[in-house]
Amino acid sequence: MNTLRLAVLQNVFTCCYLHTLCNNNSVAKNHQEKVLKLTRKLGVLRPRDLKASGVQRTYLKQLVERGDLLKTGRGLYVQTGAPMTENHSLAEAAKRSPKGVICLISALRFHGLTTENPAEVWMAIPRGTRPPKSATPTLRVVTLSGEMMTEGVKRHVIQGVSVPVYCVSKTVADCFRFRNRIGVNIAVEALRDAWQGKKATSEELWHYAKVCRVLNVMRPYFDSLA
Repeated sequence: MNTLRLAVLQNVFTCCYLHTLCNNNSVAKNHQEKVLKLTRKLGVLRPRDLKASGVQRTYLKQLVERGDLLKTGRGLYVQTGAPMTENHSLAEAAKRSPKGVICLISALRFHGLTTENPAEVWMAIPRGTRPPKSATPTLRVVTLSGEMMTEGVKRHVIQGVSVPVYCVSKTVADCFRFRNRIGVNIAVEALRDAWQGKKATSEELWHYAKVCRVLNVMRPYFDSLA
């Protein structure tokens, strides 16, 4: 009798264990699918993005180990097999610094106004904002305030990420403002290519030259092109 009772209890325990295991596996699979779906939607996923969905960060590690996610930098994940464009680092930088705007050499490269391929991503942040900590991608930060920070921002979707980049005319004006950091030759080349390539009008260039307070600096170089 005791043997029979023991066998029944063992069967009940086994059934309960398998039922719990099945439920746990189902929950885990469901959460993993949520992570993958969110990654596809955002393009580049950060652990903080999981907060609203109520999914624990441990599933990121599981998906990386399973080969479904690829960790491209500290706290940055993309879906394995997702196409990596030349501008992938800009998408990562935008995730690192939501208040930042792609500028200077990186913006020139994005607009096709330079053949240089900077190792770092140039980013403008509002004055008084703490620079983001980033090992990958490496950021070169400049600080701006007022209209110099807010004007001329255009958003572009790069690998599912909305990335703010200064427009061509604003980028050219920024290059003259920061000519001591990037070189006058790069600023002049950007102005010439933007004008000759009809990527900016004289009205746009003058407007942003005034915004960036470099009108007198840019004028002689522009007059030589006109």
